[in-house]
Order: sequence, then structure tokens, then C-alpha cells
Amino acid sequence: PTDWSHVGRWDLVKRRYESGAWLKGRIFPRRCDLSPDGRFLCYFAHKPSATWELGEAYVALSKLPWLTALYAFSTCGTWTRGYHFTEDRDSGNLVDESLPIPCGLSSSPVVQFANERRRGWSETADSPQPVPGDTWDEHRNVRIQKRQPRGDRLLCVESLGRAGGEFGVDQAVDGLRVNYWLETDDNIQPLTDVQWADWDREGHLLVATRSGKLQIWNRDGDGSDPLFEEDLSLFKPNPGPAPAWAERW
Repeated sequence: PTDWSHVGRWDLVKRRYESGAWLKGRIFPRRCDLSPDGRFLCYFAHKPSATWELGEAYVALSKLPWLTALYAFSTCGTWTRGYHFTEDRDSGNLVDESLPIPCGLSSSPVVQFANERRRGWSETADSPQPVPGDTWDEHRNVRIQKRQPRGDRLLCVESLGRAGGEFGVDQAVDGLRVNYWLETDDNIQPLTDVQWADWDREGHLLVATRSGKLQIWNRDGDGSDPLFEEDLSLFKPNPGPAPAWAERW
């Protein structure tokens, strides 16, 4: 449902999905991050009904897959680009340095696909250059790519512009419409049902479909016989308290 956000933990090694917190509000996935050890979630949320002193737009740290704020701070609104973890605790740490986490935390740059860029993606040679005066990097159709680990395929994605609103039309994540495809030397394979994708370390394709499924594809497959599948479209909002371990550092 569009009024709700849900958080889960996708274990790629054990190939299982664990359902977690529900929030009656927006979480902006492209402005969130996981700590290098996968324990902590840094999320940017907008909850109009929030009554705490931080207001309705805020950044918080929690233990995955829960949203109990172990640390949080307010933002200037939904234009905030979010924050991300850094491997070096002393590198670019722009928030409270006393946080009991084994990594740093910094504001994310204003650039399309900031999360992907930190994970090995790069702009293609034919990707349009930044537009002068485009403060929020919105007025160009950026194209980025990532080579398959231990393989010869390229995973590519192009931004198609803003869809309007926070999530807009076509289930655009954070309002950004995208188009994915796979490339080999002599073939281009459109991924028309893919909303998000990336490679795992072994070269399997990780996919979130527009119909609400998480999948892991065979290394050379087309998704017709996935190694793993979880249909999130079947989930119903079920808010509840976090376990005790998620309420403390």
C-alpha cells in the first residue's frame, strides 16, 4: 500500500528473506544505506504524522530489519540526499563521532545513482554530462553500468527522468524512472519488468521486479527459473514492536 513502507533483511548467502518493520510513511530507498557488516540501517524517512521533536523528515540509524531509532537527526525536508556509511570511521564523518558503530557516516553527494556508484557502477562513455546550473542533477538521462563478477555481461541502467511525486508513476523509486538491460558482445537483453538490479559477488543477478518480487537469477539465466524468489506483493501491513535486541546498540 502506498501509505506504508516495509523493511526486511535479504540474506544472499543463505538465500532467505526476513520480514521486519512497517512504517506508515515514506522511506526513500535511494537515500538509505547498510553498514559494511550489514547490521545497521541508515534510513531517510518522511512521516507526516510524526510527533517527536525531530519533525516529519529525519535520518535515523537502526538495526536491520527494524526501524527503532538508536540515533536520529532532523533534516531540511525531502530534498535531503540522505547519508551513507564509510569504511573508515575517521574519513568524512559529518555526524556525531561518538556513535558506537565500527564505521563512519557521511552525507551523500547530489548525483544520480549515488548508491550504485559506491558499489562499483560507473557512468558509460555516452552518458550525458552534468548540466550547468542543475543543482539536483535531475536534467539529464544518466547511464551507468557494472560488469558481471566472474562473467562477461554488463548490467546497464538509464534514468528516464522524474516521474513526479515521491514515488510517482510506474513505481518509480524515489520518483526516478529507470530502464535496465543486459549487454554482451553481440546481444542486448531488455529487462522490462525490473525495478532494481545488481550483481552479487558470484555473478548472479539480484532483481526486484515491478510486480513486487525479489529474485536471484542463474548466472546465465533470463529469470525464467530463478534460484530464489520472495513475493513481497503478498505482504500486508503488520506493524509491531521491535525485538529487545533491536532497541539497544
